[in-house]
Amino acid sequence: MMTSASTTPGVAASTQSRVLQLSLAGVLGLFIVGFMGFSHVEAVHNAGHDYRHSMAFPCH
Repeated sequence: MMTSASTTPGVAASTQSRVLQLSLAGVLGLFIVGFMGFSHVEAVHNAGHDYRHSMAFPCH
C-alpha cells in the first residue's frame, strides 16, 4: 500500500544534497565577506572591492 506521505531514497538524497550545497554556499559567502571585506591586506581588500563594483553591488 502506497501513501502520499512516503518518501523514496532519491528524494531524501536530493534534500540532503541541497542542504549540503546551501551550507557550503553560506560558508563561502561568510568567507568572502569576513575575510576579503575586512582584510587588512590591501591587495585582498581591493580585489573584493573591485569584484563588488563589477557585480553592480553598492558598497559605499
